[in-house]
Amino acid sequence: MCYEVEQARLTAMSTVTPPRSPSTTAPSPSSTRRPALDWRVRFAVLSLVWGFSFLLIKVGTDGYAPFQVTFGRLFFGTAVLAVAMAVKRERLPRGARTWLHLAVAALLLNALPFSLFAYSELTIPSTLAGICNATSPLWGMALSLVALSEDRPTRRRVAGLGLGFLGVLTVLGAWQGFHGLDLKGTAMALLASLCYPVGWIYVRRTLAGSGHSNLSLIGSQLGLATLQLALVTPVFAGFPTSFPVVPLLAVAALGALGTGFAVLVQYGLVNEVGPTTAQMVTYFIPVIATAAGVLLLGESLSWNTPVGAVIVLAGAALTQSRPRAARR
Repeated sequence: MCYEVEQARLTAMSTVTPPRSPSTTAPSPSSTRRPALDWRVRFAVLSLVWGFSFLLIKVGTDGYAPFQVTFGRLFFGTAVLAVAMAVKRERLPRGARTWLHLAVAALLLNALPFSLFAYSELTIPSTLAGICNATSPLWGMALSLVALSEDRPTRRRVAGLGLGFLGVLTVLGAWQGFHGLDLKGTAMALLASLCYPVGWIYVRRTLAGSGHSNLSLIGSQLGLATLQLALVTPVFAGFPTSFPVVPLLAVAALGALGTGFAVLVQYGLVNEVGPTTAQMVTYFIPVIATAAGVLLLGESLSWNTPVGAVIVLAGAALTQSRPRAARR
């Protein structure tokens, strides 16, 4: 779920706004109107929505195949963004190259990781999937040091990277030889988390500065991901033979709230308080996912899971921090 935070920042780079000169007319009241809800309230709502997403995936896979869950999630999420685009009269991006890049981004940031998380939760608890999702900043830092020349390694980043992966080993119980752990499901969850930074780097290299609006890009991207799943799902999962109500509602909520509505809230937060503050939502997601899994699904929790999660989040926070001089 934390991919939206970074993608919001990256796609924000795609819209170039000319600097305002001193003589420019002051903005109208409508352009400076603040949202009705304080950003802290929206931040809390976003944390809850994304934190509960792993529980919704678990409930959805109780009645539907993982590909079917992912298709439903993307379908309902795209529908929400399509309505938002229609209300704001947003136009679709133009250019074959832009659509090609969006198709690749849809695969890396939506279709593939969403499907991997759905498959992983067939065999691992939602709490573990939520914690695996928190490793995305660690993967992103490791990849950016290699793929992005502007991201220079520092002692702070390297220390955070090492601390974070120590936390991963703690969560997995490495000293016990990963006893009782479903390696396949865990590997899929970690691979899903790795997909996000790969997609971020791709978007940063191909779509940043394209001139299209954030909503237009992410709406089109989700639409392409839905199309990709519409082609894959009938081949590998077929069509549902029945429609259990509770799993169906979980999939609808996962898409409409956890994918569509959450993206709109996230972009609003990034525009209002900046990506650094908005990115802090990443550190609340595994906490809420763990609490939801334990309290509502009755999933077991050993001591190493929360301890490892805290270490993972500390390492991720360290990799994202900057020295004061750099921040200035």
